[in-house]
This record gives sequence, C-alpha cells and structure tokens, in this order.
Amino acid sequence: MSESLDLAAFPADFLWGTATSAYQIEGAVTEDGRAPSIWDTFSHTPGKIDNGDHGDVACDHYHRWPEDIDLMKRLGTNAYRMSIAWPRVLPGGDGQVNAAGLGFYDRMVDALLEAGIEPNVTLYHWDLPQALQDRGGWTERDTAEHLAAYASLVAARLGDRVSQWATLNEPLCSAWIGHLEGRMAPGLTDLTAAVKASYHLLLGHGLATQAIRAAAPGAQTGLVTNHSTVAAASTRPEDIAAATRMDGHINRWWLDPVYGRGFPADMLDVYGVELPERPGDLNTIAAPLDWHGVNYYFPATVTEDPGGPVPYAREIRLPDVPRTGLDWQIDADGLEALLLRLTDDYGVRKLYVTENGSAFPDTVAPDGTVHDPDRTRYLEQHVNACTRAARKGAPLAGYYVWSLLDNFEWAYGYDQRFGLIHVDYETQARTVKSSGLRYAEMIRAHRDSRL
Repeated sequence: MSESLDLAAFPADFLWGTATSAYQIEGAVTEDGRAPSIWDTFSHTPGKIDNGDHGDVACDHYHRWPEDIDLMKRLGTNAYRMSIAWPRVLPGGDGQVNAAGLGFYDRMVDALLEAGIEPNVTLYHWDLPQALQDRGGWTERDTAEHLAAYASLVAARLGDRVSQWATLNEPLCSAWIGHLEGRMAPGLTDLTAAVKASYHLLLGHGLATQAIRAAAPGAQTGLVTNHSTVAAASTRPEDIAAATRMDGHINRWWLDPVYGRGFPADMLDVYGVELPERPGDLNTIAAPLDWHGVNYYFPATVTEDPGGPVPYAREIRLPDVPRTGLDWQIDADGLEALLLRLTDDYGVRKLYVTENGSAFPDTVAPDGTVHDPDRTRYLEQHVNACTRAARKGAPLAGYYVWSLLDNFEWAYGYDQRFGLIHVDYETQARTVKSSGLRYAEMIRAHRDSRL
C-alpha cells in the first residue's frame, strides 16, 4: 500500500528531479574528440569492476538523449541533475577546447529548457581527464586551478541558460574511496595522497565557485556532498570515540571548512598529514554557497577498530533491519536528521536532496512491465522524511531521485540497478518502472496540493 505523503510541506516552486552522471550513462567514450578519463582507465583495469564492466557504451545517452528527455517529461519532472564530462570538453584537461563536446551539452540544455525542465549542472562527477591524472591529479594544486578554468569555460558558454551549478559531486568518494581505499578511480591506497586530494578538491570547489560567478553573474552555485548519520555500536567510550572519528571522516571534514570553521582539528590529528595550505585558501574554500546538495543512502553504526585503517572505526552490520539489494541499510530517518543538521548546525540557506535512491534486482515481466515495490516503498519513505524536515524548518527546495536510468554503477558495474527507468543494455530499450510511475503520481499530487 502506498504511504500517505504530506506533500504540501514543500513550496510551490519545489524542484522534482532525477539525477545522472556523464560517465555512467553517456557511452561514446571515443567519439567526437572525447579523451580518456580516470574512470576509463580504472574500469579497463582487470579486477576493478564487477563482471569486468565499463562505461564504453553504458546507456548510450550520448545518442539517445532526446528519448531520455521525453521520458523525463513523461514522469512530469521539472528539474534534471546532470554532469558534464570534463574530458569531452577539454580532452587534455586544459588547453584546447573540444567544440563538439561542448556543443553536445549546449544542445541538451536547450532541449531541457524547451521541455520545461531546469538543468542543474555538476561540473565534476569524478571523471578527471587522464591527462591531468598523469600529472598528479588531485594530489596537485594545479588540478584545483584547472577545475576553475574548466568551470569558467563551461559557465561562459551555458550560463545564459543554466542557473543551477554544482562544482563537485561527493568529494569524499574522490578522495577517500579513490585515493585511500582504492575502490574507485584512480585506485590509490595512500593516506597522504588522500588527504592532499581532499584538500585540493575543496580548494578547487572554492576556485570554481569564484569562476562560475565571474563568468555567469546571477548563477546559483552549490556543492554536492554525501553524508551518513553515525551512531556508536555501544555505550563503551571507545565506540563513542570511534563514532566521533567516523563522523569527522565522512561529515565534518567536508562541511566544516566549507562553512568557515576550517578543517577539524581532531581529524588532522587522526590523519597526521600536513595540509598543503597557503594563505587565503580557507577563505576561498568557504566562499558562501547559494545552495547545498545532500546525497544520502544509508546510516553508519560503528565500533572501534584500532588496528584498522583511518579513522580506526569499523562499520558493523545490524541484524533484522531492512536493506537494499546492495545490502545497504534503509533508514529514512537518517535523511531527515541530516537535513536538519545542515540547517541547524551549519545554517544552510537552501537545500536540495541531490541524490537518494536504492538498488534492487529488477525483472521485466512477460507483459513488459517492471514492478519494483521495494524501490517504490523506499522512495515514499524518503520523500516523507523530506516532508518532515521541511515542516521542522529545513529550507528544502528540491529532491532528485538517483537515478533516472539504470546505469554503470561504478565498481558494481551493471548488475546494480537504481533507475526509475529500466534499461535493457543489449537493446537499450527503456521501460518506466512502477517506482517511476509512483514518482510521477507524487509530482502531480504536490502540484495539485499547491493549487
């Protein structure tokens, strides 16, 4: 049975969107001048991706984007969070602009606006040009400056039509998972490199924010970070301290400097790595945001792990709790708590839920439909969490489901499906799932509630 939703809690101009990223859906990795990214390299490295999958074709969105915009219209969405592939626009990371690549996004923005869908453009969703990685990637300050130059270029071209810009998506994943854990591109396992990368990513965010505003006056610029609520596994002081460290690792390290508090001193002690700081950097990183995007999927319950990797805290698996197909714990209350934390503790003026979704195994029925009640329930529970946060004062202005389409899900390859729309990767046929139809119902109900 469908949950009852308090959709009138949202403002009349609430953005109902879906989200994707370039490498996960576009394909066409060698077409029209695009050069390799670190994800092209990583996904073609044996043993890195489940089933040996890669993004060479993905959802073929590079050729099928008009059909995908029509599907957005069918859902009734009025916003679309997309990313631009840096190596499609600047194949070398800097220098010569690839006109064909920039033109692709130019045409898509026009088509979205014609369809009544507002684009929210993410400039960096993990696909660093391999040419820049070969020069040190995010461990080098130059990469932050290259991000700003790239931001200036794209904003100058699209800023007359795109008003919503995100500098980075989930810098935590780029730094910690990509440079410390090695499970994402570029696949390093080096704490010093990871801390340097984290610093330069946030510096790049600040520099790119300045560049966007200079190139596109009036632009609404934000940052997208992923977070989890963190709880201690017990009342033992050691577990409580572990939870504090984990919160610092996945939450405060990314929020405190952006909101003018500097990097958390306790985490600097944990990492033991000197930051590559220069005078003025902290002010640049703390450039005021017009909005903040929250990506939320699951909570974390932790116990101490003194012999493990930083932050010396290990997540435990709670029994008898609902889980997604990826074995991620489902806890919609965590999303409400995070939205209120950003509102109350950090004074965020405008919030978007920029990603929220669930992977479950899907099958196409003999009649051609895809019935996904678990994903539908997840969607309802988390939209309800958003309504509760809004009623309690969170300045929530929009919600973007991850994802519009089933896609290349990074190290998980193609087995894990998050889409509201099913993709048959052999034929590229698209089928709206039951969850997509339910999302369309929510959107209509909200609009009716504001009449």
